[in-house]
Amino acid sequence: MPYDLKLAERIRKEIDREANLEEKKMFGGVGYLIDGNMACGVHGGDLIVRVGPEKYEAGLAQPHTRPFDMTGRPMAGWIMVAPQDCALDVDLKDWIAQGVALARSLPPK
Repeated sequence: MPYDLKLAERIRKEIDREANLEEKKMFGGVGYLIDGNMACGVHGGDLIVRVGPEKYEAGLAQPHTRPFDMTGRPMAGWIMVAPQDCALDVDLKDWIAQGVALARSLPPK
């Protein structure tokens, strides 16, 4: 299944002003890295957000979220957000901000 190009464009418009941003094809979708650390991305129709271990459980408690799991082993600190929870720009911006904050908190790669 190809990734949601419209969602990727919405993310790109929101995140493109970030310094040291790289857009990279990955997971059969696209990821947005800041200083080499993934902040968010798109897989299929879902938004991927790297929230980190401290915010992982709170992120999963939100409606329409689930662990990011492509191999049968969920990636701790990463969640997938279903389209209905990022359909509104305000919600998408909030998720992106969480991913950007986490990426910025890590040492550059």
